[in-house]
Amino acid sequence: MADNKQISEIVAGCKDGDSWCFSQLVDMYSHRCYGYFYRLTGNRDLSEELLGELFTRIVEKIGSFKGEYFDGWLFRIASNIFHDHLRERQRQKKLLEKRREQFEEQEREVGHNEGEDIDKLQKKLEQLDDKTRELIMLRFYSAMSFKEIAEMRGEPIGTTLSKVHRGLKKLRELMEQEK
Repeated sequence: MADNKQISEIVAGCKDGDSWCFSQLVDMYSHRCYGYFYRLTGNRDLSEELLGELFTRIVEKIGSFKGEYFDGWLFRIASNIFHDHLRERQRQKKLLEKRREQFEEQEREVGHNEGEDIDKLQKKLEQLDDKTRELIMLRFYSAMSFKEIAEMRGEPIGTTLSKVHRGLKKLRELMEQEK
């Protein structure tokens, strides 16, 4: 591990936009930060995603570093990223729960046969991966446009369209297996 003087020099280089210095920070901290995220989530893919977000934020915020203890500053950002993730996950959970309640209410209103179809659809939706299910929910149950979803997710609209199309295709295949 580097000493405080080396870290100060690397951070100064980062503030000047030196890509070599940024790569040094990544080399120095990626293992520890990945371990931190992995211990919190127990999920390798999610830990890598959070780690990527951490280094993106460091690039964005390095100018605000005022010379305090760098490890503390870095792990404060990592902690904030993790808490943002928890809030987003809770928001998605509430959205899915609200939709489930709406499905149950619709089932009571439309009768038994249509209610069974709604149950089947809900069960098949649950078989999709979380990201695909979220996209379908945003598009069809939250009435968001493809453009709004793409902007929210920070991806090109073509990517969003493609993901929704593949998700609907998979959902259709799952529904047809039932017949």
